[in-house]
Amino acid sequence: MITIRKSKERGHFDRGWLNTYHTFSFADYQDPAHMHFKNLRVINEDFVAGSKGFGTHFHRDMEIITYIISGALEHKDSMGNGSIIKAGDVQYMCAGSGVEHSEFNPSAEAVHLLQIWVFPNKRGLKPHYDQKNFTPESKRNQLKLIVTGEANLELISINQDLRLYASVLENGKAATHTMAAQRHGWVQLISGKLKVNEVELAPGDGAAISEVEKLSFMAAEPNTEFLFFDLANEL
Repeated sequence: MITIRKSKERGHFDRGWLNTYHTFSFADYQDPAHMHFKNLRVINEDFVAGSKGFGTHFHRDMEIITYIISGALEHKDSMGNGSIIKAGDVQYMCAGSGVEHSEFNPSAEAVHLLQIWVFPNKRGLKPHYDQKNFTPESKRNQLKLIVTGEANLELISINQDLRLYASVLENGKAATHTMAAQRHGWVQLISGKLKVNEVELAPGDGAAISEVEKLSFMAAEPNTEFLFFDLANEL
């Protein structure tokens, strides 16, 4: 079963400096029908205006992944990390027992990103930070694994049974994936047009996948970019 979460049905707030879309309930947007999917808690699509950003704020007990689509964001946190994350970068922060951080757009152009929250497999973990870059070529016409629940120095490793793939498909190209028993999937389309088996997605659309073994991802436009989450059955 593949169930579409239409882009236009997401929670939406335009705060001037921040134009944001919420796939699942978040902050001022609360919808009991869309609280989370398995261990995937948040997918926010954010457009942050130039010279604006998120002031210092606190998180705990959440695995936080930031996927930069275009532009750049300056990160600072209470662990002593300070960095610029740019297009192609994936940032990870285990909030664990508690961490403060800020995110600021240092340029005049808007930054476009996906902020993803995942429930951790254990509470009270030691906070941790990581950042890695994945080139467009590494994602071209394939599913490129970028986040895993296993220890892997070349990927982002998180505290949850999850595998996150990124892909950029050329028009007419396809990638495939076989779902293991008792696994579930979520697709989030960033740009282009994508057909998942026989289901068509437009930019901003997501889709929950359950009880499907074979998946085909076919692009109907050039540079069709999307994320695919392979998720455990339970939190």
